[in-house]
Amino acid sequence: MLKRAFTEHPASVGESYFQHMGMAFSFSAKMLGAGVCCFFHGLFPFLFVKTGSQCIADLHDGMVANRDRRECAEAGEDMPALARDKTEMSAAQ
Repeated sequence: MLKRAFTEHPASVGESYFQHMGMAFSFSAKMLGAGVCCFFHGLFPFLFVKTGSQCIADLHDGMVANRDRRECAEAGEDMPALARDKTEMSAAQ
């Protein structure tokens, strides 16, 4: 029962407990950084004009739209599809 509490949700997105912890920590770091930027943007509106909204979009892509590692593994991909598409689009421009 206790083990299930720590493994059920990570398994639902195709991750082990430690993989899920690493992803959660990376999202947390990005959100903390964006929060600091938003704080300073509130004081100085000319700073970090797009940082908060860009962080939200990136986190959504990584956390919601392309989160399941099983889908990436089945497709033989190393990175989520949207992240790969963004990289390819940037290279084309």
